[in-house]
Amino acid sequence: MFTLNDDERAIGETARQFADEFLAPNALEWDERKHFPVDVLRKAGPVGLGGIYVREDVGGSQLRRLDAVRIFEELATGCPAVAAYISIHNMATWMIDAYGTEEQRHRWVPGMASMELLGSYALTEPGVGSDAAALSTKAVRDGDDYVLTGAKQFISGAGANDVYVMMVRTGQEGARGISALIVPAGTPGLTVGPNERKMGWNAQPTRQVILEDARVPVANRLGAEGDGFAIAMNGLNGGRLNIAACSVGGAQAALDKTVPYLAERHAFGKPLARNEALQFDLADMRTELEAARTLLWRAAAALDAGAPDKVELCAMAKRFATDAGFEVANKALQLHGGYGYLHEYGLEKIVRDLRVHQILEGTNEIMRVVVARTLTGAA
Repeated sequence: MFTLNDDERAIGETARQFADEFLAPNALEWDERKHFPVDVLRKAGPVGLGGIYVREDVGGSQLRRLDAVRIFEELATGCPAVAAYISIHNMATWMIDAYGTEEQRHRWVPGMASMELLGSYALTEPGVGSDAAALSTKAVRDGDDYVLTGAKQFISGAGANDVYVMMVRTGQEGARGISALIVPAGTPGLTVGPNERKMGWNAQPTRQVILEDARVPVANRLGAEGDGFAIAMNGLNGGRLNIAACSVGGAQAALDKTVPYLAERHAFGKPLARNEALQFDLADMRTELEAARTLLWRAAAALDAGAPDKVELCAMAKRFATDAGFEVANKALQLHGGYGYLHEYGLEKIVRDLRVHQILEGTNEIMRVVVARTLTGAA
């Protein structure tokens, strides 16, 4: 796991080259303009970034989750916000590939793997946060269609995408009444709200999705009725790892900016890098990132293997890596002093982008609940 072969190194180098060429030079401008770089996303498909762990027969790269976390770490060094959207797109694409019929797979996945079609994942609702099993968006069967009524909240890519993998209530209250549907963005009765004004992640849109008697064919359902919650949770295992990897990559970029800055900046007659207290800060930052990366790779390998403790490990890695990533980026800003607070240095953007990683894909408080339940056997 810790010694990369030539193929694994090449995969990481390809992702880093994409980040260096297309993401890093534009990240600050995209953030300032709140611009969603669809043209750049289209370039990600041909290099295999649209269907990283999707099967090859529908255009995917068919890589491992262990490869994926390395890819997302490298992408996030260029722009955590865009890397995170690519992660969400991959989660939606994988759900169709993993749970769809052959007809569904061949209809939707090739376009998503090439990123000609952009995908979003729609679980969260305005009145339902961490308690996802309580979602209330209804899908009522009417002949060969479901009629959808309700709203989804905090949907990344909404308004600029082509397809949603959406969790809806087709049956009883609770997790067993939830189903998963493929919902085209152009479905009559589906509208989106204004782009949310956010602290970070400005390079991708976040909108509410509103459903008013929106008709979706029953043929667009993934799995059987009632399978949706399990599908959603299985998707989130990988999503949590990917967003954790984005935190590690963003924080690594912040650390990489900090070391040369401290070497060049002088105070009290010597470079700041010769200050022992600041050296200790750098050592702690490096150690926290390496610990996060190690746990992340361990969890990804467990997910690849279908290990019994994969859910617990994914939760642990998400909690630890997103906390560590934010703290390292925040410390990097502090070590830059007043310059760290300036937009042009890029530190404050990384801090703003990484902060939301501690909230989404299951808050870090919920990650602790997942781990604690495993330890105690609580339901």
